[in-house]
Amino acid sequence: MAAMNDHDGVGVPARWLSGNSRRRHCDELDATKTLLLLVAATATAKVAGNRGKVDDGGCNLKMGFGLGSRRWSNPNCNGKLPPGAMGLPLIGDTFEFFASHSLYEISPFISKRVARYGPLFRVGLFGEKMVVSTDPETNYSIFRNENQDLMLWHFGTLEDIIGENLLASHGSIHRYTRNLVLRMVGSESLKVKLLHEMDVATQRHLRSWATDGRVHVIDASQKMLLELVAGKFLSYNESKQAKKLGENYKTFKDGRVSLPLNIPGTTFHACMQVFEETKKEDTFLNDTNVVKLLFGLVLAGYESTSQAITLVTKLISEHPNVLAELTKEHKAILENRGLSENSDITWEEYKSMTFTHMVINETIRLSNIVPGIFRKVMKDMQINGYTIPKGWIIMAALPVVHLSADKYENPFVFNPWRWQKGKELNAGSKTFMGFGIGVRLCVVAEFKNVQMAVYLHHLVTKYK
Repeated sequence: MAAMNDHDGVGVPARWLSGNSRRRHCDELDATKTLLLLVAATATAKVAGNRGKVDDGGCNLKMGFGLGSRRWSNPNCNGKLPPGAMGLPLIGDTFEFFASHSLYEISPFISKRVARYGPLFRVGLFGEKMVVSTDPETNYSIFRNENQDLMLWHFGTLEDIIGENLLASHGSIHRYTRNLVLRMVGSESLKVKLLHEMDVATQRHLRSWATDGRVHVIDASQKMLLELVAGKFLSYNESKQAKKLGENYKTFKDGRVSLPLNIPGTTFHACMQVFEETKKEDTFLNDTNVVKLLFGLVLAGYESTSQAITLVTKLISEHPNVLAELTKEHKAILENRGLSENSDITWEEYKSMTFTHMVINETIRLSNIVPGIFRKVMKDMQINGYTIPKGWIIMAALPVVHLSADKYENPFVFNPWRWQKGKELNAGSKTFMGFGIGVRLCVVAEFKNVQMAVYLHHLVTKYK
């Protein structure tokens, strides 16, 4: 499969490309910026209530905007707020948050504020008052305190689309949902059945890639994973469906991270249309809870895994020493099989792939597919001498820790061998939360690891 060593043939997300093209973009920012300013002005006038009301509508809007702006910039607090600035009313610094940056740097939005305010600061994002934490101890505490003072939170676009969702459930509902998913994708299911299905599907898709000449890995891996995830859990067969689930999910994916303007022409509006149409159809999507559970499984087991597969393909192509060590490990597995070289990967073989797991962890650390994890404050809480008011959102900025020179030597260098030095390969820790930690430890973490290991096994032993 010659295309696999052709960097031009490796399709990667824009922010993983080199040179001037290594950028990350947010759709529709330019097109909707003016409209958002008008929305913010109207909303802040509403926040201000009836204060300053005069007969002239223009004056009323201006005075309301002024009052709302002051309330936004100087929020009430029964204590001392973290340092920072809230930005424009409601909009805050959302545009700057979505600004492009390269893979091999911490977001300028974060680094600039850390330099000015320290590891804990307040901002305005997505119409919410937020506190951003880049401190590993604080982030660890945030994960540990969930279900007590904090709850999982997604910014408005996602919840506007699917409503109250199982991902944000807590307490007994969360435990029930988590156990249900673990029965489907946990270690026992992987060991007994899923590993074989992954093995077969991965080999079939790689053979197909080898005949395509040039491979766009992000698209090809998404197709492979969609077949596996949707086929396994929903009995979905793309060839028999009038509407392609992959196309609908792409619209949904674009919509959930877009600005929530439900007007014709926006990504969010297109996403809402797809979701409303699927609810009307006589299919599995009629059941609201199935839709919500599907979203969680697809997001965790499909999208993020395909991005990780894409990046690991790029990284091992750029690092011959890593590729050589991977090949050595997997060739040894084949040699140990003897006459049954072409048999399926066994669970014992998967568990023996020590260097492979090091490569996977290093890929997850560098990719930082999730820029931050959000929690809603359920009651006033104290962090490092500051008060975070009830209703505010805390964002744990994990990439800052993963790319910290204090925690990792040469943090922007792809070096799987760093995981030999006593670092945990599986469990979450204060310095590595690529799969979360605590009650929100990623329920499909093992699923992702197995799929990536199976992919790497066949890639390095059968293709160049």
